[in-house]
Amino acid sequence: MKIIETGFKDLVVIKPTIFTDSRGYFFESFNKAAFNDAGLLFSPVQDNESKSSRGVIRGLHYQLKPSDQSKLIRVVTGKIFDVALDIRKDSKTYGKWFGIELDSETKDQVLIPKGFAHGFSVLSEIAVIQYKCDNVYSPENERGINLSDPYLDINWKLGSSAPLISEKDLKHPMFKDADNHF
Repeated sequence: MKIIETGFKDLVVIKPTIFTDSRGYFFESFNKAAFNDAGLLFSPVQDNESKSSRGVIRGLHYQLKPSDQSKLIRVVTGKIFDVALDIRKDSKTYGKWFGIELDSETKDQVLIPKGFAHGFSVLSEIAVIQYKCDNVYSPENERGINLSDPYLDINWKLGSSAPLISEKDLKHPMFKDADNHF
């Protein structure tokens, strides 16, 4: 496993070691001891999976304390543009976002720490995404930031694909008005 720094404190890209032969491939998507040895303190308690079609944008989601979550994101099938927005007010990168294309071919993952909002757009016909979270989902602490906020100016890389966004996500407040105590 190779850890790549992103310029955002504690936000890293993980390139797994993939073993291939005539039968196919094998890799560890998570190994707590290996993560700890690499300085990544992450203990997942919930595993989620979503399937979406081309043009879907989900986000930007986060949970307030004490239900805040770190997330390990990987693509099982397809390709996405994954975005992590730093909402930690004392961070040098507060209000900045990091974006990366993740796909099922490279199997790269991103570890998003607490204090970030998360979202993604689907660049392939379909995408299946798995998220390991270190805290369980809490509806009462769920929050979001408008993914079309001009202040953030996120290019979701959809090209000519029409965006498909849930009513709930369209109603999230702008960054400056978001409920945030990080």
